[in-house]
Amino acid sequence: MAMRFDDNADDAIVAEINITPLTDVALVLLIIFMISSTAMMESGLQVKLPSAKATAVSTAQKGKPIYVTISKDGSIAVNSDRLANEDALVQSLKDAVAQSADKTVIIRGDESIILGKAVKIMDAARTAGAEKIALATQPAGKAP
Repeated sequence: MAMRFDDNADDAIVAEINITPLTDVALVLLIIFMISSTAMMESGLQVKLPSAKATAVSTAQKGKPIYVTISKDGSIAVNSDRLANEDALVQSLKDAVAQSADKTVIIRGDESIILGKAVKIMDAARTAGAEKIALATQPAGKAP
């Protein structure tokens, strides 16, 4: 049988929780989500937007608008989904408009595209049921 001869009070139960590692993990996850959400917003086709001196900044009233992007080589993407051909544009826009609370379509076209292509996309957006159509520009003098 073992006996104890010291009467130290160090044998008390420690009822503390160290939250420092939890805080570190939470902050690292927050940083990862912030960086990845920014990267997700920038995905898709790369375009050089035309510049305009007078730009009106509009925000979606009910939700996220639908973005149609036209690249320099003529590739078209609805939101982040690249289309195989122009024939799929109307159906893809119908699907996007049906799923969106905001019926706004924003056309982000490279400054070198032909106006006829932009008009086709506007016509397809109206056919799909878009209530508003806007053209994305960048402020004059701002680098892309």
